[in-house]
Amino acid sequence: MNQTIAGIAGTAVPRAVPSTDDPRVVTARRVFRGALAFNTALTLFWLVSMATDSRFFFSEYRITLESVGSVLSVIAFFYVLWGLAWWGLKSLALRWVGFSKDERRDAFSSRMDRPYEVGALTAKYSERRIRIADMIGRRGRFAFLAFAGLYGLYTQVLANPQPNFAVAFATNNLFEGVLGSWIFLGVFYLNGFIGATFYGPQTRVMDGYLGRANCLLITTLWTAFKFIMVPMSLQLAAVYPREQFAVVFGLIWLSYIATDAFAEIFGSLFGKQSIKVWGVGDVNRKSVVGVVAGFAGALAVNLALISANGLLIGPWIGLAFVIALSNCLVELYSPRGTDDFTMATTNALLCLAFGAWVV
Repeated sequence: MNQTIAGIAGTAVPRAVPSTDDPRVVTARRVFRGALAFNTALTLFWLVSMATDSRFFFSEYRITLESVGSVLSVIAFFYVLWGLAWWGLKSLALRWVGFSKDERRDAFSSRMDRPYEVGALTAKYSERRIRIADMIGRRGRFAFLAFAGLYGLYTQVLANPQPNFAVAFATNNLFEGVLGSWIFLGVFYLNGFIGATFYGPQTRVMDGYLGRANCLLITTLWTAFKFIMVPMSLQLAAVYPREQFAVVFGLIWLSYIATDAFAEIFGSLFGKQSIKVWGVGDVNRKSVVGVVAGFAGALAVNLALISANGLLIGPWIGLAFVIALSNCLVELYSPRGTDDFTMATTNALLCLAFGAWVV
């Protein structure tokens, strides 16, 4: 069965509809089912813990009207309003690439109920321009969300450096992550306005049929990291002085954001995508320029962070370098779609080891 998509000046590019045994179809289905299973298990665990008043995992944290209001306001602004804003900016970027109205509509669709071939698009338009448009949408949406979460944690921990606050903030982040994951699962196959609001900005054209699967994988693994950070926050609070909580969370969170952002921005603008990697996407390549930029960006951010907190001394400089190098290597060798989780988790473990053995 063949279908077509409208091209420039009325031309049509034939594309074959993927069959149910196409590896991309199988991968998308597995990602969805895995995310559904994980979020269901996590939700049940949370409900049982709250219902039984268990303090084993969540310590003294309890869901209150204040926490519900805080989480819902985050979802309303950062998921919905911010998603709409970056959907519009990504659409402008695709117009700059040369995409027709129909091609832009296809790019913001689920891509799973119709044929979608990256090769047909890169044959018509500049691949570098497509990658730049993808970078604008992805970095604007994901990086801002991650940075906003870090900023809230960093500034509030500075103001209230208490172990129970750090744990409560991590748990609130998990609460928001669980609800957000259910939203992304619910709209995974939807086209039109709703699907484009949540998935449109960060779904890369270069990921083709697997664009939303890549985004759902990232969202699910980021929720998994937030789950890990709840007990990890308890452990970090036990080995670090309270005045160092903010810089530790910055090294865990901000350094990974810097690596990811610098790698994609500089790789898209100046890099040659010559390093083939495994991942969830139709095209999985990275560049040497992106790898080097990721390391340099993380190191600069880490050094600035410890300097701002009066810790520009030997052991902390060493930690800043090790985390930057770890981010670089983990980002390079992690399958695409998993590096947010692997980098952030590795950073947390490195900081925990540093706190236990050095501080």
